[in-house]
Amino acid sequence: MDARITTFFDEATFTATHVIADPASGGAAIVDSVLDFDPASGRVETRSAQRVLDFVQREGLTVTWHLETHAHADHLSAAPWLQRHLGGWIGIGTRIREVQAVFKRVFDEPDMATDGRPFDHLFEDGERFKIGSLEARVIATPGHTPACVTYLVGDDAFVGDTLFMPDYGSARCDFPGGDAAALYRSIRTLLALPPHTRLHLCHDYPPDGRAPAWVTTVAEQRASNVHVHDGIDEASFVAMRQARDATLAVPRLMLPSVQVNVRAGRLPPPHDNGRRYLKLPIEADAP
Repeated sequence: MDARITTFFDEATFTATHVIADPASGGAAIVDSVLDFDPASGRVETRSAQRVLDFVQREGLTVTWHLETHAHADHLSAAPWLQRHLGGWIGIGTRIREVQAVFKRVFDEPDMATDGRPFDHLFEDGERFKIGSLEARVIATPGHTPACVTYLVGDDAFVGDTLFMPDYGSARCDFPGGDAAALYRSIRTLLALPPHTRLHLCHDYPPDGRAPAWVTTVAEQRASNVHVHDGIDEASFVAMRQARDATLAVPRLMLPSVQVNVRAGRLPPPHDNGRRYLKLPIEADAP
């Protein structure tokens, strides 16, 4: 039996959160949840996550997993908040340790773990696990970040930022640990799946005014992805990706997002005054 998939699109961050449900057992997983954050005020809210929570409770689902495809640089994860209300484990790819080590140095955070904590489970490439009675398999898809993974459930693959809709292309690779050649190989691994495999994306940035979309197929990507359709070789892709990345601005929420997301979506610990703080590294020559 196929999974039943329901998607919630957050327009503020262009993020698609997917709820994977097993029709037979009611078991479920939530992929790439969103915690609302206003960087100007520092205010954190749960509107986006509440929509997911309401749906899960209304449908009577039992959440066993909160799955992260990677440590996002464009939104904060709501996994811990949803976990408090719904239970389940928070999982991510095992190479999150490398990402934690990088950002521990960037933010000079002595409390930041580099062994995968506080994630509940680190997935190895090829690992299998259950969502209710559905079998899921983990496919390591590094390139955008070292820790990127895809979750394959039957004919449905949840690919994170590795690919976008065919008219938008592929993920950037200029963040710490990014690797355009690795991304190309990861994409080719995904495009070797059966042509009818549905690819569920983490983001959509609709060009030319089209409506947001977050599901495509291997066949559609191989035929028409503007960056990596069939016939594009690795050298050409890497040259394109590196040139394009050099023109891209830093994501608006990158600095707050990574500080939270390498902690499995948990905010930094409070200071003596009870307030929590996010750091802003300064790049300047002035004293």
